Amino acid sequence: MFKGITRTIWFISLVSLFTDMASEMLYPVMPLYLKSIGYSVLVIGILEGFAEAVAGLGKSYFGRLSDVSGKRLPFVQLGYLFSAVSKPMLAFSTQLWWIFVARFTDRAGKGLRTAPRDAMLNAEATAANKATVFGFHRSMDTLGAVLGPLLALGFLYLYPGNYQRLFLIAAIPGIVAVLFTLLLKEKKTVTAGKKAIPFHQTFSYWKQSPQQYRKLVIGLLLFALFNSSDVFLLLKMKEAGLQDTVLIGVYIFYNLVYALFAFPAGKLADRVGMQKVFLAGLFFFILTYMGFAFVNNTWLFILFFTCYGMYAAATESVAKAWISTLVPVNENASAIGLFTGFQSIAALLASSLAGFLWFRFGAVAVFSAAAAVTAFVLLWLWKQAGTQK
Repeated sequence: MFKGITRTIWFISLVSLFTDMASEMLYPVMPLYLKSIGYSVLVIGILEGFAEAVAGLGKSYFGRLSDVSGKRLPFVQLGYLFSAVSKPMLAFSTQLWWIFVARFTDRAGKGLRTAPRDAMLNAEATAANKATVFGFHRSMDTLGAVLGPLLALGFLYLYPGNYQRLFLIAAIPGIVAVLFTLLLKEKKTVTAGKKAIPFHQTFSYWKQSPQQYRKLVIGLLLFALFNSSDVFLLLKMKEAGLQDTVLIGVYIFYNLVYALFAFPAGKLADRVGMQKVFLAGLFFFILTYMGFAFVNNTWLFILFFTCYGMYAAATESVAKAWISTLVPVNENASAIGLFTGFQSIAALLASSLAGFLWFRFGAVAVFSAAAAVTAFVLLWLWKQAGTQK
């Protein structure tokens, strides 16, 4: 079952599992915590927008820097260390500037590590199992997103409102993740070049990238511009009258479906083609969003969240594996970093657009528009049949 999953892949995946466990222990409760200490929804939105912008720019810049420097592991180790340190920082002050520093530290860590880590995964893969490797990693990562909220819910059930202690407890899986990074060894697959690049060259890889890569990324980013935050799915269920505990339960269920299907989806993509599996994932996205546009039933919400989990499993890791087949190995971090950086920025715009559409026209407009654009992207990528063998 785990054929081709090397020691390095296991360790990177365990690092991601424990890091995501720490992050997702806090993700569902951060808005509650910030509101409890007096910050408005506007401040929370600005804070999260700032944090995601930092992560997006970091993914592009440090992916490029990883390629030109010929190194992966230092970025990975430092990135996970930043994220681990950021969790207990939140326990020591409620000052807004300090919370900004903590969130900046966490997202800077994500920006540092993402593209070099994915390049390390790609270096461990073969042409026949790229999607399997990325799918296995995503499955382990998302398992952390199941365990983290469950631990947070259990803790807050026993100790309601004790957020500071939860922030300290979240440091434990973060520290475990950092310790696992010390067991990693870097495979020498890239040639060292420059030791640094100017920040204004963050997006310079686009000009020299292969045409097939640009065509794929254009389609993926068009989709990302309408793929808004999962918060809007939860908000629709909230409007339908579901309790908060049910919402969190459904979100955990979605992550469980995602975790269970990511690895099999990767194996299937290697067998039948990455393009086919990715497009099937977009089909599940369309089903989900069209369903959310018109239903208000709890069981149907669960059904469509199942589809949503299958969409995520069939697209997130497969997209990175697909990209890695279109560029030389010594440009992997640049290619994935540029895509994921643009994707983060597009996600910010998507959520802003969704918020406007919801305010002006209602939930039906948000979900219907996203489903329609995704159908167009599906057809666009279908025409790129020659890019995936």
